[in-house]
Amino acid sequence: MNDGPQIDADHEAADHQHDSDGDDHRHEHDDHHDHDDHHEHDVETVGVAVVTISSTRSLDDDPAGDAVVAAFDEAGHEVVTRQLVDDDFDGIQATVDNLVDREDVDAVVTAGGTGVTPDDVTVEAVDDILRKRLPGFGELFRRLSYEEIGTRVVGTCAAAGVSRGVIIFCLPGSENAARLGTEEIIVPEVPHLVGLASRDGEE
Repeated sequence: MNDGPQIDADHEAADHQHDSDGDDHRHEHDDHHDHDDHHEHDVETVGVAVVTISSTRSLDDDPAGDAVVAAFDEAGHEVVTRQLVDDDFDGIQATVDNLVDREDVDAVVTAGGTGVTPDDVTVEAVDDILRKRLPGFGELFRRLSYEEIGTRVVGTCAAAGVSRGVIIFCLPGSENAARLGTEEIIVPEVPHLVGLASRDGEE
């Protein structure tokens, strides 16, 4: 008496499995399509402003800033300005805000002030001018950093976001961290991010 309904149930289960397989196939196709189109809006040459946040460094003694500049130069992008700002909330915010308004600046990279001391206020200063946050940057940076410094990574607040069509990245002030973030994440992704953020209607 139960054989008939059991056959129907098996048939429905098979149909469901077929539909699921079809969905999986469509998802795989969509993922592949997205990957192919990832660089569709890339900008060929990015104009970059590099800002070192430090009350003790100078531009002549700035290994982190040097590492950032070198990575962009090697990738063929243009560092249009390089500045040094004290560990001061208002000064950092005003500097970055002014850079965002420059026509030749597509991205701003800060180095320093992302730790946990009272003077580390870069992320908080920049956060006030962001219109969109990019949490994936900080998450990936900390994952990569963990491979180098282990659990000490919990003390870094590296962050990124978008302000009026300009991408802003906040990196730690150590040379190794600045090089890691720039070479492994920023340089590969910034042409695409700038292309998307600067599109008409995005802001």
